[in-house]
Amino acid sequence: MRYALYFSPPKDDPLTGAASLWLGRNAFTGETYPAPEYEQLGAAEQFELTADPRRYGFHATIKAPFSLASSVTEKDLMTVAEDFAQRTQAFEIPELVLGQLGRFFALVPGSLHQPLQDFAAKVVRSFEPFRAALSEADMARRNPEKLSDSQRAHLQRWGYPYVMEDFGFHMTLSGQVPETRAEVMKAILTERFADFTGRPLLISGLAVFIEETRGAPFKVHSWLPLAGAKS
Repeated sequence: MRYALYFSPPKDDPLTGAASLWLGRNAFTGETYPAPEYEQLGAAEQFELTADPRRYGFHATIKAPFSLASSVTEKDLMTVAEDFAQRTQAFEIPELVLGQLGRFFALVPGSLHQPLQDFAAKVVRSFEPFRAALSEADMARRNPEKLSDSQRAHLQRWGYPYVMEDFGFHMTLSGQVPETRAEVMKAILTERFADFTGRPLLISGLAVFIEETRGAPFKVHSWLPLAGAKS
């Protein structure tokens, strides 16, 4: 069993629904959906290009998946998570846009938003006592030789390279898209998510996701509203 602390909109939020239909699975309910069919992007290709984010569920990683330390239990984790959410104020990202990060696409902030960076860092620090140390195999999977000095330091300290000053909020919508298909994918995603881009995104909750066995689909264990947000 692994746990992760993610941002997700609430279960009934229109963005959760739209992203779940696109990815082919709803992490709240476990419901699966057929791949959409486009003239320039067939269902089989779309299904393949969304396989990786479909397993993880629609989310933005805040504290990456971790096994529990032997000294704590799930109940301990949830007690602290509920208290954290109650004490942390909900806030807005001023603008959500479609971004291309390397060869994958995601919904990202239009610009660096320091309250978001601070929130993510606070989550990482607050829940570090619950994380079991990474195995050598898990460390190797991150290809530390390809990371920057700060990312390698974060991997050693926090179990994940993309935290603190290396954190970049992103809600993934595709796996690695070949260069020859990038423009098609961009056009489709621009249209599908037009109702959500160019406007604010409310960071209203903290979601605890679980992976019951390695390689299994991640699902929402609990969605915890932040202070001032509706559950």
